[in-house]
Amino acid sequence: MNEADYSAAFAENEKEANLYAARCMRVLAVVVAVIWVLNILGVFIVPKTIMAIAGIGGISLLFLPSLLLHIINQNSPRLKLYILLCCILGITLLSSALPSHAVLAWAVPVVLGCHYYSKRFSYGLLAVSVVCMAASLIIGTYFGEWDSNLLKALESDGMRVVTGDTIRRVVLFYILPRSLILCGVTIICSTLADRTRKLLERQIKDSADKQQIESELSVATHIQTSMLPRIFPAFPSQKEFDIYAIMNPAKEVGGDFYDFFMVDKDHLAAVVADVSGKGVPAALFMVIAKTLIKDHAQHGTSPDVVFTEVNRLLCETNDEGMFVTAWMGILELSTGHLAYVNAGHNPPLLRRADGKYDYLRTRSGLVLAGMDETRYRSCSLELSPGDALFIYTDGVTEATDASGQLYGEVRLAAVLNANRDCAPEPLLSAVRADVEAFVGQAPQFDDITALSLCYYGQSPSL
Repeated sequence: MNEADYSAAFAENEKEANLYAARCMRVLAVVVAVIWVLNILGVFIVPKTIMAIAGIGGISLLFLPSLLLHIINQNSPRLKLYILLCCILGITLLSSALPSHAVLAWAVPVVLGCHYYSKRFSYGLLAVSVVCMAASLIIGTYFGEWDSNLLKALESDGMRVVTGDTIRRVVLFYILPRSLILCGVTIICSTLADRTRKLLERQIKDSADKQQIESELSVATHIQTSMLPRIFPAFPSQKEFDIYAIMNPAKEVGGDFYDFFMVDKDHLAAVVADVSGKGVPAALFMVIAKTLIKDHAQHGTSPDVVFTEVNRLLCETNDEGMFVTAWMGILELSTGHLAYVNAGHNPPLLRRADGKYDYLRTRSGLVLAGMDETRYRSCSLELSPGDALFIYTDGVTEATDASGQLYGEVRLAAVLNANRDCAPEPLLSAVRADVEAFVGQAPQFDDITALSLCYYGQSPSL
């Protein structure tokens, strides 16, 4: 989080605080107007001329910030000084006319100041407020509301008698206690402002961290998708088979991947795998696993040898304790012979040309990167023209709706059999649409990856 981000956030807060302060001062101006009317009606004993000066001046000063907001650039750091100075001067005039009744008004600038989240600014307002309050009380002794506790009148003309003892009483019984109270209010407000500032800084930092995480997830998604075959038809010149695959990354990026490639002119390799964990680490581990599998398979070795060697290499550099579930098959195009190995992965579904999709449940080996001395064993089957395979990750069967119910293997088999005559691409589109309809608005927590392979043999009937 850089300094510019903090500055921008606090500058925006200062704008909002200025608007709020101006709004509060308009309300205070209305209060002053009401007091002025009450004095005219005789509720307060203030000379009408003095009250008129205080009323007009106070109302003008309290409305002035609303005008300043339209005149002065709102990004100016001085604007808050002008606004709060108008507030203090307006209250000074009111306190000069009503020294005994304007006590609470002095808390207004201090409370408004805490919205700027600055202790220094709050204590600056306190100093100015104490000085102006002291001045207003002394001025009020001469010209403001009559206070019989401090003043005596000459019997002849009713003139005020202000002595040194009167000023001493004003300082001792008015200025000093009110200043102490104002100090207490300022300490409370400045502490609140400081805590709020720290919370705002933490919120800004958390927001930056969240953006960084989202950026990392975006990078992870890019890593995933850029490493996968995405051009279809994948092998236009190969008429012996049709293949299609999809991978929908979740919001919390995982490490699903698929791959298919020609080992030689007569052998097609297909892989579907799922790396444990989420985010960038899973995506990077996926890149390593995918690269190792393809590199070893292109040497023409069998799937069990490929997985045994890849597992050993992954275990050597697996400090994070991650693992990979994977299914790999190598299809001999001329004969339909399929050799495959399952490393803790979901069972694929096999559809014979004249039948339906059924789960191919064979004994699976340990996950890749689980134990370095694990040896894998291949299984095999013969594909006839028209047979098809569907391989997927657990993001399909473990997709959940809003109530937490799983999509499940039964639903998957049902949608496959409902579209069993479809080619790989429309078949996967149907599966994806069915999963999305089931999930609805519920968030997707795992990648949805699937691969469909249809074998046509040497004499394709497309």
